[in-house]
Amino acid sequence: MTSCLHLQPLCLLLMLILWPLFISASIVTHLPGFHGPLPFHLETGYVGVDEVQLFYYFIESEGNPVEDPLILWLTGGPGCSAFSGLVFEVGPLKFRSVEYNGSLPTLVYHPFSWTKGDLFFSFVDNFHDLFYSVKSFMIFIFQVSNVIFLDSPVGTGFSFSNTPEGYVDGDITSSNRVYKFLRKWLIDHRQFLSNPLYIAGDSYAGMVVPFITNLISQGIESGTQPPLNLKGYLIGNPGTGEAIDLNSRIPYAHNMGIISDELYESTIISCEGEDYESPTNTVCAEKLRVVNKFINEIHKPHILEPKCPRTSPNPRNMAGERRFLKDEHEELIAPPPVPPLKCRSYAYYLSYIWANTGAVRDALHIQKGTVPEWIRCNDYLQYAHDLPSSIKYQQKLTSQGYRALVYSGDHDMLVPHIGTQTWIRSLNYSIVDDWRSWFSSGQVAGYTRTYVHNLTFATIKGAGHTAPEYKPRESLDMIKRWLSYQPL
Repeated sequence: MTSCLHLQPLCLLLMLILWPLFISASIVTHLPGFHGPLPFHLETGYVGVDEVQLFYYFIESEGNPVEDPLILWLTGGPGCSAFSGLVFEVGPLKFRSVEYNGSLPTLVYHPFSWTKGDLFFSFVDNFHDLFYSVKSFMIFIFQVSNVIFLDSPVGTGFSFSNTPEGYVDGDITSSNRVYKFLRKWLIDHRQFLSNPLYIAGDSYAGMVVPFITNLISQGIESGTQPPLNLKGYLIGNPGTGEAIDLNSRIPYAHNMGIISDELYESTIISCEGEDYESPTNTVCAEKLRVVNKFINEIHKPHILEPKCPRTSPNPRNMAGERRFLKDEHEELIAPPPVPPLKCRSYAYYLSYIWANTGAVRDALHIQKGTVPEWIRCNDYLQYAHDLPSSIKYQQKLTSQGYRALVYSGDHDMLVPHIGTQTWIRSLNYSIVDDWRSWFSSGQVAGYTRTYVHNLTFATIKGAGHTAPEYKPRESLDMIKRWLSYQPL
């Protein structure tokens, strides 16, 4: 159909008429568990791509949706639902983390959503000595964003396939499906075609976000109609496929006082040139065993938080089949373990109960009989990790002038910020704004450095692997400034 676009305007007109037939969208004004009407515009729906149906949540900007940027958000995993990004990271809803008593978990409005913006007062030290300091301030009105939260790859969240073969997915296949999804969605929502477009995600999405952005860039270069107004991408605590992503855990553990100087130094010497994931040197392997013992005692997504049980369902029927529920979604067949209330993951547990309630599915307009059991993070996808690295795509995109924001919660030991900084340095880009503090509410919120080719790196102080989940106010300040082309 794409090649048809190059041939004749009549074909484009026909496609614009027929393409919406592959899209099912509904406006949601109320959600079970939330008191009153939703104070924002929420649309849910499916877009048919090949033999699969990709489910999405779309939330309009609470600022100026006609002009504000459009962000396509992909949660990592692979296999974690976009609802996780919506309700735990950058969306306008969150769960009240209170002990479950048998009633439906409660949702409340989240004021630090990436769909919301306001005036920002930026305080800057102009002069400081031993006796006094003089400060000045600036006022900016920042853009906010429209956000599409997409359940991808298929088998994630409420996305499903019409055939068993459709569940066989991977980096490349899922990325091409996301690109097709986006084109179909924008043609059906033509009022957003001219909005600045950014592709975003965190964790494993760092593998596919640059590749998807590159697919869009290639479509623009080839003249695919209608053109998308791509401006760039942003990735948080991103996996890239490079060894440094995981190897950096050891120097990070040393820097944070988790392993001793002696153990660190002897490990580095013994493991020189070795793959830390599968060492062949027996001395190195023994050193790594001791190191990993210390690392595994820590909650790696945020090293200061308690180590709690994972809230993933027990494996059952893992030969590619979807799990099933009994009694109209009222009883989970494979319920996740219940973490202590003090754990952040308790809210994840509440999300299982909420999303697998019949009234919730009806409100979200989930097609009956398609995904009998919603899983926050599906670890059992038939998924091919067939992109060895995302870095070459990042270098290509930034060299072409597309903007990039790479941010890291600095208390994450899954993908430590020191590894991310290492691969960024490997690009050999000149620095245009060297390492400095950035601020939120008058306090240091992290540190940042800007390179040529519109590449910005930032840490978020005190945040973990999914940075906006831990530091929502600071993350919102960061994204508003960056989208508005302002310094952090």
